[in-house]
Amino acid sequence: MIWVILFVIGLVAGILGSIVGLGGGIILVPALLFLGTYAEAFHNITPQLAVGTSLLVIIFTGLASTLSYMKYKTIDYKSGLIFFIGSGPGSIIGAFVNNYLKVEQFQLYFGLLMIVLAIVLLFKDRLKPAKNKEIKGIVRHFKDLNGEEFVYGFRPLTGWSVAFVVGFLSGLFGIGGGSLMVPAMMLIFQFPPHVAVATSMFMITLSSIVSSITHITLGNIDWIFAAALIPGAWFGGRIGAVLNQKLKSNTVVILLRIILVIIGIRLIYQSF
Repeated sequence: MIWVILFVIGLVAGILGSIVGLGGGIILVPALLFLGTYAEAFHNITPQLAVGTSLLVIIFTGLASTLSYMKYKTIDYKSGLIFFIGSGPGSIIGAFVNNYLKVEQFQLYFGLLMIVLAIVLLFKDRLKPAKNKEIKGIVRHFKDLNGEEFVYGFRPLTGWSVAFVVGFLSGLFGIGGGSLMVPAMMLIFQFPPHVAVATSMFMITLSSIVSSITHITLGNIDWIFAAALIPGAWFGGRIGAVLNQKLKSNTVVILLRIILVIIGIRLIYQSF
């Protein structure tokens, strides 16, 4: 029964994480903490184990999603690698800091972070789109399935700085970084939503490998739970990538906001 529950959690996390580029961590971590509180079989789950196990599982969600997004040619590999240069070191530091957080602190900070991100996304449509002359540094072009062209870009130093913060919070909270990087790419660098999601999953795969290695050295992995979660996360990642291509850009953004609010409120409630 435990394996079935974990498989379903992994599947749901994989699907939702892949659709909106989150990696599934904002589903996995709260779910494991919830089970640790109310189910005897999961009594040994701590924030550290939840984060470490989540990041290990996210590797497979990210890989499955990335392989699917490669077919749709929506991954910006160059930008993803540049962001990884910043997120990699950040995720290592975040993994070490995670060891000092208590359950109540972890849930409160994580929940507040999700709410803030959801509020920020409410103003996305009010931002003026970037124009070619306003973009300095790396300039990228993308044409979606409807023929609409997008121009976006960023300065490498700015990209590294943002990615470092995202990587740090990823290693700290076990969320893979997508829930932070996708809004950052759309709001700061004007990435088209579908490109932001796909590129996020590519970067998540790389940064999760780095932070998972750190958590393994710290002993923050429950290998049995991970083995049960990974199959569901793998199939969920593939399914989510397909569903993402069938949704309109605005639908992806709305879905992202709803998920962040629900998880945020739940975590803040649990912290008290």
